[in-house]
Amino acid sequence: MRFNLQEEIPLMESFYSIQGEGFHSGRATYFIRLAGCNVGCSWCDVKESWDAETHPLVKISDIVDKVKQSGTDFVVITGGEPAMYDLSYLCDAIHELNIQIAIETSGAYQIVGDIDWICLSPKKFKLPLEENYKIANELKIIAFNNHDFKWAKELEQKVSLSCQLYIQPEWDKRDEITPKIIDFVKSNTDWNISLQTHKYLNVR
Repeated sequence: MRFNLQEEIPLMESFYSIQGEGFHSGRATYFIRLAGCNVGCSWCDVKESWDAETHPLVKISDIVDKVKQSGTDFVVITGGEPAMYDLSYLCDAIHELNIQIAIETSGAYQIVGDIDWICLSPKKFKLPLEENYKIANELKIIAFNNHDFKWAKELEQKVSLSCQLYIQPEWDKRDEITPKIIDFVKSNTDWNISLQTHKYLNVR
């Protein structure tokens, strides 16, 4: 389903914290977590975001006011699956504040809106649109089992040469899978390790 909401958008939560994953890890970030997702990752740690109808429609102007009040220079739009929505109005309003915008998406939907940084985190059970591989700035693979390393190499061939490559242990499998990730990155030096450092820092 494609929503085209210019005044309001379903919001699970928004908050100012530290980006814990991927290329921008460690950066002060204002998170806008939109509600609604039909991708359904088994390891998702925000399953309560999936049902958009259980979360309120919030005025985009109110969301942007809170972004401005935070003093941030970087916003991540996440979910849920944020690309289910037309994000043009939200992005334009944030850009008026000269704030950089990133999105974290499975890539299963067309990305509509002026996004500065696209983090593509594909899921095997609902693959990205082919167009989203080429526009991704960052490819982030969640390693859950041994096949995910082979899958990472396959998807590497689909993204642009400038795309940053990250592989991240699924949190509950981190003790088992992290040594394998280390070996993978040592053998595939274009890849980098992403860790959920916000969980080690005990921040949201």
